[in-house]
Amino acid sequence: MARVSISPRRAGVALAALTALLLSGCADKPDPPPPTPAASGASATAATPSAVPAGDPAARAAALVGTLADEDLVGQVLMPYAYGDAATKVSPGSAAGNRALAGVDTPAEMITKYRLGGLILVGFSADDPTKGNQETTNVENPKQVRALTSGLREAAGRLPAGPAPFLIGTDQEYGVVTRITDGVTMLPSALAAGAAGRPDLTEAAWRAAGAELAAMGINLDFAPVADVLATRSTVIGSRSFGADPARAAAQVGGAVRGLQSAGVAATVKHFPGHGHSAADSHQDLPVLEQSRKALETGAWPPFAAGIDAGAMAVMSAHLDARSVDPGTAATFSRKLLTDVLRGQLGFRGVVITDGMNMPPAKRWPPGEAAVRALTAGNDLILMPPHVGQAYDGLLAALRDGSLPRSRLVEAATRVLTMKFTLADRPAPELSTLAGPAHRKAAEELAAAAVTVLRGSCDSGVRGPVTVTSSGGRDHTRAALTEALTAAGVRVVPNGGTVVHLVGYGDGAGDLRADAAVTVAMDTPYVLAAAKSPTLLATYSSSRASMTALAGVLAGKARPGGRSPVPVTGLPATSCDS
Repeated sequence: MARVSISPRRAGVALAALTALLLSGCADKPDPPPPTPAASGASATAATPSAVPAGDPAARAAALVGTLADEDLVGQVLMPYAYGDAATKVSPGSAAGNRALAGVDTPAEMITKYRLGGLILVGFSADDPTKGNQETTNVENPKQVRALTSGLREAAGRLPAGPAPFLIGTDQEYGVVTRITDGVTMLPSALAAGAAGRPDLTEAAWRAAGAELAAMGINLDFAPVADVLATRSTVIGSRSFGADPARAAAQVGGAVRGLQSAGVAATVKHFPGHGHSAADSHQDLPVLEQSRKALETGAWPPFAAGIDAGAMAVMSAHLDARSVDPGTAATFSRKLLTDVLRGQLGFRGVVITDGMNMPPAKRWPPGEAAVRALTAGNDLILMPPHVGQAYDGLLAALRDGSLPRSRLVEAATRVLTMKFTLADRPAPELSTLAGPAHRKAAEELAAAAVTVLRGSCDSGVRGPVTVTSSGGRDHTRAALTEALTAAGVRVVPNGGTVVHLVGYGDGAGDLRADAAVTVAMDTPYVLAAAKSPTLLATYSSSRASMTALAGVLAGKARPGGRSPVPVTGLPATSCDS
């Protein structure tokens, strides 16, 4: 059996230290008797400063866990979403949504009532392939997000677990899944980074991204995507770094190092590898038909690389890996999460479920699903479809013994260890967002990604240019027009050399037969049907990618990218290099 090698550095010193603490405090010992009513009731007070020593995050977590009541332990392993763009004042519609979700009016009240360990901020756009399970939006602009996160932390600080920083996460992958888009530096997609093949540029770009997330008060990013694009999965697509496990692994490592150097925890996802199925877990339970050896060699290297880079979290996926645990979603599989992820790959950090409001997780009521997920080896339950039912189900299972206390203590300790690892990092100022240094990092990565799959690598377009696109992408056309003009290319409404842009969701029917240049701004598969003499790929429609494209079209930059996925009938690059 092929096995992924384990690095002694994996998961970081702070999280690795947790193992010894758990073994000394929980393993092979009977569950303690239930706490007294005074200890487990709502009147439990926050730990005193002396109960939470300074220094090692794992030691701080273990000390704090020892002071927490049952209700607080359960709350620490829940990370729901909430309705509203502020912590304590929301619209009537948002209040109604929160009442249906959790029996409260505001996000702050949700935190207080359920002793929550964190919240996920959500939002969606028309192109987002995950929009089906995004039932609200919390994000408008950086100033609003910073005010929201400050209010959430203020509410959490009054809880018994208050000495540990409150977790605030979001899906900021860049590309089609990007929750906060206004006023931030938009990196090119993961697939663009895979085309660039420069982990150093990826690390620098994600360091800039992490600094901006931290400035907005976000300390957990559900990124990077470690899925190898072994199929033409539309739900993963350009969210992946590519089809080559080794090249994708190098990129995942760079993204993890960049994010976490800025004080934001990285989450490699979706284990055991969503790119190995073309199905969508937002609709049903995808099946991975590959052999275990094929998964070990073709799907798991990027996860191992993320763990080697010190990733604090891994997200489990609603995927049925038939060769490992047939018929069981990874979310609920001890074989995958405990035996493979922790045992074989050596992960010691926090395992987070994918959204529990997705169909494969809604097979059971929220409480039962949460218990099953925690028992399988998850430490943090993300986006339960009903917060109160998930909370009550975990608490009831703890008290009737169907959820071992040692498993809940272990999970809560891991979550708190991650929190203390993130503690004491001052947030950058909002003024740093979208600044020159961050834009430069994004632009350098985007420039290295541009790929020629047909045509010349050394000469730009001749004469005036007409920019067209499918799908009414006015914003993208405007960005390219501006960049071309700045590069000295005259852009005309019609009659010039046609440069046609195709993006997410576009197919052969969206191509233009008269285009001199066709550009793929998402996965490049559509280029196989294009007739244009010049075929380019940016893999992204970000402003940085349009600036890079303009440089190539103007003949001022030589494209050096290499397609990270195979395109039928076309080479990975037509450049000699």
